[in-house]
Amino acid sequence: MIFRSVLPLLYSACAAALALQPHSSSSVLSRDVEASVNSSKCRCFPGDACWPSRSEWSQFNKTINGKLVATIPLASVCHNSGFGRYDADACAKLISVWDYPVTHYESSSSPMAPFFANMSCDPFTPPDAQCVVGSLIQYAVNASSAQDYQSTIAFAQQHNIRLVIRNTGHDYFGKSTGAGGLAIWTHHLKDITVSDYSSQHYTGKAIKVGAGVQNGEAQRVAHANGLVVVGGDSSTVGLAGGYSQGGGHGPLVSTLGLAADQTLEWEVVTSTGKHLIATPYENSDLYWALSGGGGGTYAAVLSLTVKAHPDFDLVSVGNLTFNLETTSEAFWDSFTVFLGSLTKITDAGAVCIWMLSNASFTIQSVTAPNLDSKQLTALLQPTIDQLERVKLPYQYAVKDFPNFLDSFHSMSADPNVTQANIGGRLIPRSLLSNDSVATLTDALRFVVDEGAILSGLSVNVNRTPSAPNSVNPLWRSTAFSSVFGTYYNHLDNSANIADQELIRSSMVPRLSAITPNGAAYLNEADFGQSDFQQVFYGRNYDKLLAIKRKYDPNDTFYGQTAVGSEYWEIRQDGRLCKVT
Repeated sequence: MIFRSVLPLLYSACAAALALQPHSSSSVLSRDVEASVNSSKCRCFPGDACWPSRSEWSQFNKTINGKLVATIPLASVCHNSGFGRYDADACAKLISVWDYPVTHYESSSSPMAPFFANMSCDPFTPPDAQCVVGSLIQYAVNASSAQDYQSTIAFAQQHNIRLVIRNTGHDYFGKSTGAGGLAIWTHHLKDITVSDYSSQHYTGKAIKVGAGVQNGEAQRVAHANGLVVVGGDSSTVGLAGGYSQGGGHGPLVSTLGLAADQTLEWEVVTSTGKHLIATPYENSDLYWALSGGGGGTYAAVLSLTVKAHPDFDLVSVGNLTFNLETTSEAFWDSFTVFLGSLTKITDAGAVCIWMLSNASFTIQSVTAPNLDSKQLTALLQPTIDQLERVKLPYQYAVKDFPNFLDSFHSMSADPNVTQANIGGRLIPRSLLSNDSVATLTDALRFVVDEGAILSGLSVNVNRTPSAPNSVNPLWRSTAFSSVFGTYYNHLDNSANIADQELIRSSMVPRLSAITPNGAAYLNEADFGQSDFQQVFYGRNYDKLLAIKRKYDPNDTFYGQTAVGSEYWEIRQDGRLCKVT
């Protein structure tokens, strides 16, 4: 469960969106700005002299067989703008499903993290509030082949346009959007193939998924073949995208390893147009970087082949809830007992996902392959005994399932879009010892007392993968990934900015103080982490940067906090420019 430098509002007006009409700013550039743009320091921006003409966009569209999609913001039905008139019924319907992932992943442009849409066209603002393309991408190519990737990369390079890789929009760092951007939209690459695989590092079943295949789709195919694959807690996250490329946790990782530990082959297109296969034996450096070193920065992924494991004959799932009642001591003492029991839970192969506020605690799910409900209850018994000892009311449920798919989200709903301002930190197992657990409780209590909700995903991924990968080494000693945040304010952007600053200046440092030289999950943390190179990538960073420069020598691929991103910046008008 997952809950912004801040981008300004970018455009004051926008041309009406026609099928292939580029959107442009209504403002006129000064000579100084235009001179800066026309240098190689900044990517070309709508309205600049270097921006492709309508005929050039049309010709490009012909080369990709009509797959170019001009951005029309989803929320345009909620506004009077160049895109049309306010439609009250359509707007109300959109708002009712705004936090459903499908609303955004079926779109070619809408990011799930609202901070990076930057209220450019927001369904919650008044009808006469602005509705512009703004922070969203300008165009997307609905890619279906390596040739589409190659053509899109070449066009972006020819015209010096910011290139974006977008799949579902499950992204808390703004990597799948960008003002003035052209996106390779991978969402409809849905091929799935099950095979027998043999190599020096792995022999067994494998599943090859197109870049657009989502976790739930892969799990259903795996289940039909008596198999499971490692995927996230959400069924709608793209398996081959930033999820596996960034490491990838989920309900099976304590038993099978992180998603990056499952990778066998990456099929990619590089920024130089090469169509490559990367394995531990072929383009092995690229394979290593893609398997845990972050998404969208080394090459554009077409497909991924991963290990597929025999399904489980038994999976037990449990959840438990208790609230702050008469005394805070009883609540926090019970929480501390829970923390102290976590290593036994995860060492048994279970993954425990829980939520903490300053008034309640909920274990959303404990997924325990190969354990029955009695064995799972025994793992949770120390917490239950403590609750009964201090007479703190609780609710507990546990159930057995004959396979993984039946258990998946059986006792907690598939998570919706998390619209929040977030930070994160990996908490090492050493802090769960008897000598340190009280210190950890105090730090987590500080975070929630500051107004955050905290999510913990407890794992044991302390295993050596069959082939070396670039997962941050500190994952191997992690007890849980903590992600904390405040709810996003749809009507007051200044409140979001203030909350993100509170996270950055107060909450993250509080956890950093008890985890010196520590880490955070590069997919779920503060996008403004100042020392992200060390915190997200650890000792792998220099090697990752060298591989980035080898396969993407001209920095065609960019994502905030991605490897190499420190050489670029987002200017106040939204332009992506080299740091001078």
